[in-house]
Amino acid sequence: MRIVLANGVVACSLLLAGSAAPAQTSPEQPAYETVFYASGKLKIEAYVFKPEGVGPFPVVIYNHGSRAGHEREERPFVYVGEMLAHNGYVVLVPERRGYGKSDGATFNETVGEDRGPRFVARVQDETDDMLAAVEFVKTLPYADAKRMGVMGWSFGGIVSVFAASRSRAFRAVVDQAGAALTWDHSPAMQAALKDAARKIRIPLLGMVAKNDRTTESVQAVVREAETHGATTQLIVYPPFTPQDAAEWPPDTRFLARKDGESGKGM
Repeated sequence: MRIVLANGVVACSLLLAGSAAPAQTSPEQPAYETVFYASGKLKIEAYVFKPEGVGPFPVVIYNHGSRAGHEREERPFVYVGEMLAHNGYVVLVPERRGYGKSDGATFNETVGEDRGPRFVARVQDETDDMLAAVEFVKTLPYADAKRMGVMGWSFGGIVSVFAASRSRAFRAVVDQAGAALTWDHSPAMQAALKDAARKIRIPLLGMVAKNDRTTESVQAVVREAETHGATTQLIVYPPFTPQDAAEWPPDTRFLARKDGESGKGM
């Protein structure tokens, strides 16, 4: 997973026009700032990672995956945020509705075991929360909202693809194993993701490990986007299983499973 994320940084560097000079974080500087912004009537929690300097810096909005049973835990993804900030990006990690201290019902409270229309509608609602973050980014004096990318893992990969299909705010999109665990059980999500991919006009990078539940969820998105004119790249990594997840940074331990699946989300 570290390799995946590192390549995601490279991809964003190449796809977001303009250079992003690596930045150093001083020992005294907090890794991130917790903020709240409005999404309709909801208050959404988010974490902002800022490189040192005045800017304006290009921006990456990073979308987390699902975390059944742990929705109300705050997870700022410090490893991801610091890595991107070190490479010169402002990073915003929204909790989206029902996660952390954000308003709204949890995914399970809204959807339960449904993987049909309610499932798709819920993810679109969470995409609303992510798109509201775009407006918040525009209020940050050190952020260049004209150079903004969106990326996400698992459930967050779905949100990223939906967002890229619905907004012209982004210069690039990275889909990391979006819907890998639900693809085979949700024709509704298959249709929704393929439809969204057809509307994407920005460069898209698809990333998935060969031993995830399926690689088809990412490959289908890449195929549809490319067929309809988007510049795309697909990376299918060799099978990946962490040897000792206990040594991983705390915010990334739950990203992989020791049973041979590379993801634990949607």
